[in-house]
Amino acid sequence: MVQIVKPALEHLASYKAALERGWSPDNVRLEQATREQLAAIEKDPVAFLADLDDPLAKGGPITLPDGRKVPRLPGFRRWIWDGEASGSIGFRWQKGTAALPPHVLGHIGYAVVPWKRRRGYATEALRLMLDEARAVGLPYVEITAKPGNPASHKVILANGGKLVDRFFEDAAYGGAESLRFRLEL
Repeated sequence: MVQIVKPALEHLASYKAALERGWSPDNVRLEQATREQLAAIEKDPVAFLADLDDPLAKGGPITLPDGRKVPRLPGFRRWIWDGEASGSIGFRWQKGTAALPPHVLGHIGYAVVPWKRRRGYATEALRLMLDEARAVGLPYVEITAKPGNPASHKVILANGGKLVDRFFEDAAYGGAESLRFRLEL
């Protein structure tokens, strides 16, 4: 059974093992993000876990792929779990509005470990995360995906997403073409 769990010490060894196998929870920064997370776990596991759950945006600024620092948005991460770490899904928002700054590529982002893809894990994780997103009070969430990523399109569409826009990502992410989907809450 696939579920999403709040990152906790009891799940950390399995999550770390997935990172050590070469998986990255970050679809943009890939190996760099994996190395940073492994270093943070090694340095202070409790602080690492606390940083993944920041609904009040108390943490420090976020560094974009181009090196620019931007204020942290409220958000939290959940781990996709089936008895072991199977991926990660995150949710971020701006207080009082469904709008996001141009440098934010959607409210929700997810990544499933390669050895468990094509089993419906991302579809179920997104369905579960939408329940958590509803609690924030937004009217909708947006998720972006590259035009050449039909697996992600399928996950979004299976959860009621509608394609609303083709756009070019912020320069921090290289300015590539992307698709924006909206899911009504």
